[in-house]
Amino acid sequence: MEQTESDPTTEAALRSLHDIAVPEPISWLPHTWGWAVLVGALLIVLALASLRGILRYRANAYRREALYLLEGIEPRIRNYDTRAEAIREVARILKRTALAAWNRGQVAALSGKDWASFLDQKGEARGGRVLGELTDDFEYRNDEWMKRLPGNLANELTRDARRWIERHHV
Repeated sequence: MEQTESDPTTEAALRSLHDIAVPEPISWLPHTWGWAVLVGALLIVLALASLRGILRYRANAYRREALYLLEGIEPRIRNYDTRAEAIREVARILKRTALAAWNRGQVAALSGKDWASFLDQKGEARGGRVLGELTDDFEYRNDEWMKRLPGNLANELTRDARRWIERHHV
């Protein structure tokens, strides 16, 4: 194959060509201080929200424990033979929950109508008819009387107790 000679101008033009210039990659860092402040503020807000969530979770540990104990009582409260002791246990759980949430001097001495009124005031909505009766009357009755309670009343009791534990205001 024969080599062809190109004219001198074409050769000079080919020698003066350079590779394609690739631009520098664009930086992800903000170019102005305002963006840096905004990102910093968002990180602080995120950290504070996380801290608040952790503190709220830890502060509500007593609620989770009370609900766990109440869950274990539900089958016993439906059983005729263990109903009386289970009702007393619900009352104890409510008192322990209140003692964990409020000042001991404010809660420990409450009983009867005062205790029922306290539960009603601190609940999100009215505590429920059965919960008020429990705190005012049921726990002072004998075992035979409590065993004769209808099963649906026992279910209402645990439902109202659960609602109060979940929703009371401290």
